[in-house]
Amino acid sequence: MTNAAEWSGSVGDAWAQEWQRTDRMFSGLAPHLDAAVLAAAPAGPGTALDIGCGAGSTSLALAAARADLAVTGVDVSPDLVTVAEVRAGSMPNCLFQTADLNQEVAIAAPGSVDLLLSRHGVMFFDDPTATFARLHAVSAPEAPLIFSCFRPAALNPWASTLIAEVTGTSPMTMTGYAPGPFGFADPAIPAAFLDRAGWRARSPEPIDFTYIAGDGADPLGEAVALLRRIGPIASAIRTATDPHAMVDRLATVLERYRTGGLIAFPAAAWLWRANA
Repeated sequence: MTNAAEWSGSVGDAWAQEWQRTDRMFSGLAPHLDAAVLAAAPAGPGTALDIGCGAGSTSLALAAARADLAVTGVDVSPDLVTVAEVRAGSMPNCLFQTADLNQEVAIAAPGSVDLLLSRHGVMFFDDPTATFARLHAVSAPEAPLIFSCFRPAALNPWASTLIAEVTGTSPMTMTGYAPGPFGFADPAIPAAFLDRAGWRARSPEPIDFTYIAGDGADPLGEAVALLRRIGPIASAIRTATDPHAMVDRLATVLERYRTGGLIAFPAAAWLWRANA
């Protein structure tokens, strides 16, 4: 479980510091999501809202591709928003703001948003129905919502097999909804939330991609640096009796996933499309 308080604190801090590695991690998914967002974007000038924008990659890609769209990225982590603002520089059509969408916040005027998007930023709401309803209220009629989220952990070995190999204990299978990276793994769960909030959703599209944990001159060092701070294995390391020994074990196990100059895993996501 990962909630808004953690994202506004230690988890968000780690992602802000590791944003280049996390962007690399999602580099296989980004082309699919960015293409879906562009395909759904309004034909002319309009406004777009990136939900849980993180370090800003998806917002920046959209703003660069569509100079006629005013793109706003929102995240609960002030450190991530700061990174996104630095990356945006003087880009005139891309802004970022810190806000907790679990709360009643003035992110936009009612009916004013023409496109909503998110890269893995919608699985952390305390009350998804209420938050999706607030997002629906600020959306223009028929405005599209495009977001990605993980499929089950069993299809994402970096969050299942790797943990078992490093810790000796398989992670528990989650049932129902709890805020976290796999909160929407069962498509029936977000489908119900979206429907109750007034959205009309299509069946999600499964996307398989390569989760790149490490590359470059020292892929093993890069992968260890990422995974000891980001994701479920990082949580296991933080609570381990001997965290240094677990990091050593992680490095040993990761060698099995080296292919050429990469340490990478298969990964599985859903791509959702809905309309207000």
